[in-house]
Amino acid sequence: MLAKSSFSRLVLLGLALFAASAGFAQDELRRTFFKDADAARAAAGAVDASLLAPRTWERAVKEYEDAESLLERGRNIEHVRDNAADATRYFREAEEKARLARTKFAQVLKSRQDAANAEAPTRSPELWQQAQRRFAEAIRYLERGDLKSASRRDIEATGLYRDAELDAIKDRYLAETRRLLADADRARVGRYAPVTLGKAKKLLADAERELNENRYDTDLPRSLAKQANYEAKHALYLSEIVRKVRDKDLTAEELVLQWEAALRQVAGVADIAPDMETGPDRLTAELVAHFENQRNEVQALGQEKADNAIRMADMEEELRALDERLGGATAERAALIQRLEAQARVKEQFEQVEKMFTNDEARVFRQGNNVILRLVGLNFDSGASQIKPENFDLLAKVEKAIDVFPRSELIIEGHTDSHGGDDLNQKLSQERAESVQQYMINAMRIPTYRLIATGYGETRPVASNETESGRARNRRIDIVIKPNPNAQ
Repeated sequence: MLAKSSFSRLVLLGLALFAASAGFAQDELRRTFFKDADAARAAAGAVDASLLAPRTWERAVKEYEDAESLLERGRNIEHVRDNAADATRYFREAEEKARLARTKFAQVLKSRQDAANAEAPTRSPELWQQAQRRFAEAIRYLERGDLKSASRRDIEATGLYRDAELDAIKDRYLAETRRLLADADRARVGRYAPVTLGKAKKLLADAERELNENRYDTDLPRSLAKQANYEAKHALYLSEIVRKVRDKDLTAEELVLQWEAALRQVAGVADIAPDMETGPDRLTAELVAHFENQRNEVQALGQEKADNAIRMADMEEELRALDERLGGATAERAALIQRLEAQARVKEQFEQVEKMFTNDEARVFRQGNNVILRLVGLNFDSGASQIKPENFDLLAKVEKAIDVFPRSELIIEGHTDSHGGDDLNQKLSQERAESVQQYMINAMRIPTYRLIATGYGETRPVASNETESGRARNRRIDIVIKPNPNAQ
């Protein structure tokens, strides 16, 4: 019994060794016969041969798989070698054709990638599939050597991919607006709030036109779509109010009183008597003025706080240094006093300049020792950089403000909102800054060496670009006055 068991173990061990030896031999054969085929397959895959030369790629893959199957079944080695060699040849042919297709179809490939980046396969599936079919046809014709038919399909596919890209971009930015307007139409909002609904539809049309003209500059279309969404929602709200008035669920007097109640609440917070005996205009103007003053006061307090912090830090540092050194203390204390006096002088000059301008002309504030004149009243025509005659009076005040700071360095900064292309905005802001610089040289007789003109385009907004008032604040010229501490 023991002898029979030992014999069985020896048989199993022998079979295992034979299987291992056979497996090793097969691996060696595979490495020998498939080395060139594997390299050719990798090279073809690297140039997307499965996409750009599909027929040749498929033939290569079939020969490759047949060779693998023959090897696994232990068939004639010569057949394995022949199939692997055929696979290598077809893979190399597929690589060559794919490289040719990359050159021939460079434009359509770029359009295809642009459409994919815009999520066209999901946002515009019908146009995407049409483009894919035309592209596949172009590739087939090129593989057959029919260049004329390939070129025709290439042009058609390029156009379809670009259409799919634009359609996808519109879907991304305009889909919600379209849905809201469809809801408004179903609710027959046009009967009750036609003006507001018409405004929403016009904004949508403007956004679509902007995308048609420049699909890659989406700032303006996105802003227009956002405004259209607001107007559409507002139209839905207004239609409900008008319906209630029409159905006598709400009287016109009750409606006006409701709106006045909201203004009264705001007026109470501002501590303003809500005088609306002849309408809301007077109260509205008072509230606007109140909040403008509040904003200016907050800005002034912030500047004062920053100035005090800087002054205290400087003084503490100087005093610590002076306490550590007795020698030369008198001279250093005198220097400290002189610097503090210069800072106080800049503050007095700032307050003098601040009184020169109204809120509609300029905002005056400080950044450290620098004084900023934000010329909100200096306007340019759209896309232009020429200074208009109606701005001469404001610039005359700017000249007086500059005279308060003798021998100061002046930096003219041009800024735009985010609408329009980045390069165009940068160029326009630089041209406007240089236009103001030239005016200062010619009309104010300021030496060139004191002036620097810099355009920042849309990169330094001071307000939201999502609202018209915010964009208006971002379209500006800032004059930075850097006082000369040695000037009296």
